[in-house]
Amino acid sequence: MAVPFLPQVPQLSGPRLPRVWPTATATVVAAVAAAAATRRVRIPPTPQPGVRRRRGGGGAPGGLQHETQELASKRVDIQNKRFYLDVKQNAKGRFLKIAEVGAGGNKSRLTLSMSVAVEFRDYLGDFIEHYAQLGPSQPPDLAQAQDEPRRALKSEFLVRENRKYYMDLKENQRGRFLRIRQTVNRGPGLGSTQGQTIALPAQGLIEFRDALAKLIDDYGVEEEPAELPEGTSLTVDNKRFFFDVGSNKYGVFMRVSEVKPTYRNSITVPYKVWAKFGHTFCKYSEEMKKIQEKQREKRAACEQLHQQQQQQQEETAAATLLLQGEEEGEED
Repeated sequence: MAVPFLPQVPQLSGPRLPRVWPTATATVVAAVAAAAATRRVRIPPTPQPGVRRRRGGGGAPGGLQHETQELASKRVDIQNKRFYLDVKQNAKGRFLKIAEVGAGGNKSRLTLSMSVAVEFRDYLGDFIEHYAQLGPSQPPDLAQAQDEPRRALKSEFLVRENRKYYMDLKENQRGRFLRIRQTVNRGPGLGSTQGQTIALPAQGLIEFRDALAKLIDDYGVEEEPAELPEGTSLTVDNKRFFFDVGSNKYGVFMRVSEVKPTYRNSITVPYKVWAKFGHTFCKYSEEMKKIQEKQREKRAACEQLHQQQQQQQEETAAATLLLQGEEEGEED
């Protein structure tokens, strides 16, 4: 190995420094060059079976806060589609992921908490019963154009915390199917994310429901149901209003949903303002009664005045005719 050239350093006054021999200097230079040329490669830890490590901030001790573990998985094949139902668990609890894989490999996914999965299973039972009562599908030659929207055969609407689920039993040229759409509200000013949609062919609803029920029975988290009033609804013209009482980590609330054939909207009213809402509704109801009563009295007064004017006109006309008759009699 060649020894690098070392310039002479002028002797300085003071204590004499130890001499660095050329051989030792060459060894140090070679070691530094080798270290600079060496690439350090980080070897990730070997993941545990069934555990998916996800990157996340916060620096939780041990990095276990963002781990997601897959507990169980089921596959359901319906026509040319594959559906995967995966029960997973992380620091927030257990949840269910439903993935639809089409013939072209396109994927759509829904995410449900285990409590929502239970309600979703019950809704599937309702759709299965409704589908069984339907008559035969419409013949293709009488079917409407593919691009023309059709009214759903049955619809349901589910809202839990920041997620909304729309369920519509529909029909097209390929047959009947259950379309499930999920949207997530990120908060004020952020809007809703792009919705995810899956379509279940109606022929496979029972098989899909049974697979879901099995996962819920095996991995569902038992929660003590809260004692809440049952929901109710009322129909006004072509609208239907649903009043559903629920609870979450923030407390008890009432969700008022307005549903039309092509329109859905809802508001959430916390329990602490129910009395104020009721008082406000009663207040405006009484005010509207007074306003309507005044309007009826005003209309009645106008009608009475109109009748009086009409009666006066008739009396005036009769008096005029009588006067004309008397004048004609005097002339004769």
